[in-house]
Amino acid sequence: MNNQQAYNSWANNYDTVINKTRDLEAIALKTALAETDFNNVLEIGCGTGKNTSWLLTKARHIVAVDFSEEMLTKGKEKIRDDHVEFMQADIREKWNFSGQQFDLVTCSLILEHIENIDFVFEQANGVLNNGGIFYIGELHPFKQYEGSKARFDTGNGVFELECFVHHLSEFFNAAKKNNFYCIAADEWFDDNDRTIPRLLTMVFEKKKQIL
Repeated sequence: MNNQQAYNSWANNYDTVINKTRDLEAIALKTALAETDFNNVLEIGCGTGKNTSWLLTKARHIVAVDFSEEMLTKGKEKIRDDHVEFMQADIREKWNFSGQQFDLVTCSLILEHIENIDFVFEQANGVLNNGGIFYIGELHPFKQYEGSKARFDTGNGVFELECFVHHLSEFFNAAKKNNFYCIAADEWFDDNDRTIPRLLTMVFEKKKQIL
């Protein structure tokens, strides 16, 4: 079973099973983006729409992208709004989402499944307006060093998805290479464990070009 098939299978109970990473990232995204409103938002890794509903309170239009058809089906069932356009796509391929430019791109818990994050930063740069915001929320590499990764119970055992470890330097080097600078970075801990952070969030801004 590959990652796409795994997320298709996981979609049935993704919203209901205990998932500290999912729940904490939803809080982190709301906190990181609370002070700004947007026109067009590109939500990468929208899944079942766990963040989409809240993003609707901050944006006029959202293109919500996932590579799992079943995750998208769940999202469409929950969110019936003309301001949201759900789209199935593989972000490892060139981004062409309705030919639009965006004020915000969000990547939530998806880059651990992407080996080449330079490409993601390059594509985000291409679809963002000057001064646009690029939010990333990921399982902290410190947790990955301990062996944590995306996994779920199939009913016949636990399936671990294919994941890649991205060190902090990879994120910041990819950002620098692709015309971004960091305006915020935070680590997020479980309530009962303040030793190893569960999540890393980073907010980058696309450098404005002087014409």
